[in-house]
Amino acid sequence: MIRSLAGVAETQYEVDWGNGISRRLLVTADNMGFSVCHTIVRAGTCSFLEYRTHLEACFCVAGSGEIEDVDGTVHRITPGVLYALDNHDRHYLRADRDNDLVLVSVFNPPLHGTERHSLDQLEASSY
Repeated sequence: MIRSLAGVAETQYEVDWGNGISRRLLVTADNMGFSVCHTIVRAGTCSFLEYRTHLEACFCVAGSGEIEDVDGTVHRITPGVLYALDNHDRHYLRADRDNDLVLVSVFNPPLHGTERHSLDQLEASSY
């Protein structure tokens, strides 16, 4: 199986989730047991997120930002840093003002591929 960002672009697997773009390279239908996404978090944005049915790990490949847990602990995210949300953690994900934050995200169980966040709520957006 070979996939590229260009091959996923402008398909149902390129999802604009409000504060960024997620290109889903591996999804449930691929029967791998996990999904892999190329995620761009737009510069200057803040998203309140929670994955109630998925565990997520993200590896930063470009840009910078931070993740903040609901207790207020902030961790810097820069290229080469991985963070894992191993307890369905509610969190704030922020991209720095001057550049997009680019992540490779892995989800278990895998995403179907078309899920979208709803960022206009007071509660964390989840799926």
